Amino acid sequence: MTALQPGSRDVEHGSHEHFECRDLHAYYGDSHILRGVSLSVRHGETLALLGRNGAGKTTTLRTIARAEPPIMRRGEIWLRGTPIHTLPTHRAAREGIALVPEDRRIVAGLTVEENLRLAQVAPGRGWSLDRIYERFPRLAERRRQDGTTLSGGEQQMLAIARALGRDLSLLLLDEPYEGLAPHIVQEIETIMAALKHDGLTVLLVEQNAVAALRIADRVAILDDGRVVFDGAPSDVLGDDGLRRALLAV
Repeated sequence: MTALQPGSRDVEHGSHEHFECRDLHAYYGDSHILRGVSLSVRHGETLALLGRNGAGKTTTLRTIARAEPPIMRRGEIWLRGTPIHTLPTHRAAREGIALVPEDRRIVAGLTVEENLRLAQVAPGRGWSLDRIYERFPRLAERRRQDGTTLSGGEQQMLAIARALGRDLSLLLLDEPYEGLAPHIVQEIETIMAALKHDGLTVLLVEQNAVAALRIADRVAILDDGRVVFDGAPSDVLGDDGLRRALLAV
């Protein structure tokens, strides 16, 4: 187990990390939400970002994706050795960062396939439709159906699949299991395990800590806008005091 004091994690540029952010400070108006967040993710790794409600998890994802709000006032974000922290949202997306938000943002009035084609603005760089349908056979069955009429689990699959249609280097998932029945959560977990096998790099925010720990390679825990733990899932599962102190609602 690695417990951290605020701001103690040191992420060096030029390291072997696929993604890294350092000393992120982000604000909503005058409210200081992120207070020096530093994270790193290796290629093909799934990092689960956990914490109580209001700890700053979604703000971290939005800051990494260069979405506004929040406003980042200090910090650095690097992807494959390229600085992202100076880029607007659309440029960060072109560099390979994709955020799948909690509300999934399925476009109403478009079929499943039309939603998928929206992401393929650079043909040949992301996953082809054939590859997506092979990994998500349920979407293939519903390709002509309006995307907003899918079940919650199917909409989550569509949101993830749409991100894969781009030249993707880092997938940011915000509460992918929110509102889903347990058996659908298991189905999404199976898909996530397959995507890990495909070498996808993922930063996952999830309130369902047990489900997140099942698929994560590493875990970071936020508390009051700071990373206070970075370690293995087994360390969290084996420490009742840590779970009560940092994850209990």
